[in-house]
Amino acid sequence: MNSSGGGRLDQVVANSHREREDREKGYRAKALKMYPWVCGRCGRTFDHKNVRELTVHHRDHNHDNNPPDGSNWELLCVYCHDNEHQRLTEAMSGHGGGQGDGPGQGATHNPFAALGDLLKGQGGGNRGD
Repeated sequence: MNSSGGGRLDQVVANSHREREDREKGYRAKALKMYPWVCGRCGRTFDHKNVRELTVHHRDHNHDNNPPDGSNWELLCVYCHDNEHQRLTEAMSGHGGGQGDGPGQGATHNPFAALGDLLKGQGGGNRGD
Protein backbone atom coordinates (compact mmCIF):
# COMPACT_ATOMS: atom_id res chain seq x y z
CA MET A 1 0.00 0.00 0.00
CA ASN A 2 1.38 3.41 -0.85
CA SER A 3 1.61 6.17 1.72
CA SER A 4 -1.02 8.38 0.05
CA GLY A 5 -3.64 5.62 0.37
CA GLY A 6 -2.86 5.19 4.07
CA GLY A 7 -3.01 8.94 4.62
CA ARG A 8 -6.45 9.13 3.04
CA LEU A 9 -7.69 6.28 5.20
CA ASP A 10 -6.31 7.95 8.32
CA GLN A 11 -8.13 11.16 7.34
CA VAL A 12 -11.43 9.31 6.80
CA VAL A 13 -11.12 7.59 10.18
CA ALA A 14 -10.22 10.87 11.92
CA ASN A 15 -13.21 12.63 10.31
CA SER A 16 -15.51 9.80 11.33
CA HIS A 17 -14.35 10.02 14.95
CA ARG A 18 -14.73 13.82 14.98
CA GLU A 19 -18.26 13.62 13.51
CA ARG A 20 -19.27 11.00 16.10
CA GLU A 21 -17.95 13.16 18.94
CA ASP A 22 -19.84 16.20 17.61
CA ARG A 23 -23.03 14.16 17.30
CA GLU A 24 -22.64 12.84 20.86
CA LYS A 25 -22.10 16.34 22.25
CA GLY A 26 -25.26 17.48 20.50
CA TYR A 27 -27.63 14.80 21.79
CA ARG A 28 -26.08 14.81 25.25
CA ALA A 29 -26.61 18.56 25.61
CA LYS A 30 -30.20 18.20 24.38
CA ALA A 31 -30.96 15.30 26.71
CA LEU A 32 -29.54 17.14 29.72
CA LYS A 33 -31.81 20.09 28.91
CA MET A 34 -34.90 17.91 28.36
CA TYR A 35 -34.75 15.53 31.29
CA PRO A 36 -34.19 15.89 35.02
CA TRP A 37 -30.71 14.91 36.11
CA VAL A 38 -31.76 11.61 37.65
CA CYS A 39 -30.69 8.09 36.69
CA GLY A 40 -33.65 6.35 35.09
CA ARG A 41 -32.76 3.05 36.78
CA CYS A 42 -31.39 3.63 40.28
CA GLY A 43 -32.86 7.09 40.89
CA ARG A 44 -29.54 8.71 41.84
CA THR A 45 -29.67 12.49 41.41
CA PHE A 46 -26.96 14.62 39.85
CA ASP A 47 -25.84 18.24 39.99
CA HIS A 48 -23.22 20.34 38.20
CA LYS A 49 -20.43 18.73 40.26
CA ASN A 50 -21.13 15.14 39.18
CA VAL A 51 -23.23 15.38 35.99
CA ARG A 52 -20.28 13.94 34.04
CA GLU A 53 -21.29 10.59 35.60
CA LEU A 54 -24.71 10.79 33.95
CA THR A 55 -24.84 9.27 30.47
CA VAL A 56 -27.34 9.27 27.62
CA HIS A 57 -28.49 5.74 26.86
CA HIS A 58 -30.09 4.95 23.50
CA ARG A 59 -33.07 2.69 24.22
CA ASP A 60 -32.72 0.92 20.86
CA HIS A 61 -28.89 0.85 21.16
CA ASN A 62 -28.58 2.79 17.88
CA HIS A 63 -26.45 5.88 18.53
CA ASP A 64 -27.48 7.34 15.17
CA ASN A 65 -31.19 7.29 16.14
CA ASN A 66 -31.55 10.70 17.80
CA PRO A 67 -35.10 11.98 17.30
CA PRO A 68 -35.53 15.64 18.27
CA ASP A 69 -38.13 14.74 20.93
CA GLY A 70 -35.58 12.57 22.78
CA SER A 71 -37.83 9.52 22.69
CA ASN A 72 -34.89 7.16 22.13
CA TRP A 73 -32.89 8.50 25.08
CA GLU A 74 -32.82 7.93 28.79
CA LEU A 75 -30.37 9.29 31.31
CA LEU A 76 -28.49 6.60 33.21
CA CYS A 77 -25.62 6.82 35.66
CA VAL A 78 -22.40 5.26 34.41
CA TYR A 79 -22.98 2.15 36.55
CA CYS A 80 -26.52 1.49 35.31
CA HIS A 81 -25.44 2.28 31.74
CA ASP A 82 -22.64 -0.27 31.92
CA ASN A 83 -25.07 -2.79 33.41
CA GLU A 84 -27.57 -2.20 30.60
CA HIS A 85 -24.96 -2.82 27.92
CA GLN A 86 -23.65 -5.90 29.75
CA ARG A 87 -27.19 -7.32 29.82
CA LEU A 88 -27.51 -6.73 26.08
CA THR A 89 -24.16 -8.42 25.44
CA GLU A 90 -25.19 -11.43 27.52
CA ALA A 91 -28.60 -11.66 25.88
CA MET A 92 -27.07 -11.54 22.41
CA SER A 93 -24.54 -14.22 23.31
CA GLY A 94 -27.29 -16.53 24.54
CA HIS A 95 -26.04 -16.59 28.13
CA GLY A 96 -29.11 -14.91 29.60
CA GLY A 97 -28.68 -12.37 32.32
CA GLY A 98 -31.24 -9.81 31.29
CA GLN A 99 -34.89 -8.95 30.95
CA GLY A 100 -36.26 -9.71 27.52
CA ASP A 101 -34.22 -12.84 27.00
CA GLY A 102 -35.88 -15.49 24.91
CA PRO A 103 -37.61 -18.50 26.45
CA GLY A 104 -35.17 -20.54 28.45
CA GLN A 105 -32.49 -17.87 28.14
CA GLY A 106 -32.88 -16.22 31.57
CA ALA A 107 -31.63 -17.26 34.96
CA THR A 108 -33.04 -20.52 36.30
CA HIS A 109 -32.20 -19.99 39.97
CA ASN A 110 -34.37 -17.71 42.10
CA PRO A 111 -32.53 -16.93 45.34
CA PHE A 112 -35.73 -15.51 46.88
CA ALA A 113 -38.05 -18.41 46.06
CA ALA A 114 -38.39 -19.53 49.69
CA LEU A 115 -38.16 -16.07 51.27
CA GLY A 116 -41.86 -15.94 52.17
CA ASP A 117 -41.69 -19.28 53.97
CA LEU A 118 -38.53 -18.21 55.82
CA LEU A 119 -40.15 -14.99 56.99
CA LYS A 120 -43.26 -16.82 58.17
CA GLY A 121 -41.14 -19.28 60.15
CA GLN A 122 -38.91 -16.66 61.77
CA GLY A 123 -40.52 -13.97 63.89
CA GLY A 124 -43.97 -14.42 62.44
CA GLY A 125 -45.48 -13.83 65.88
CA ASN A 126 -43.92 -10.37 66.08
CA ARG A 127 -46.01 -9.07 63.19
CA GLY A 128 -49.33 -9.55 64.92
CA ASP A 129 -50.36 -12.65 62.91
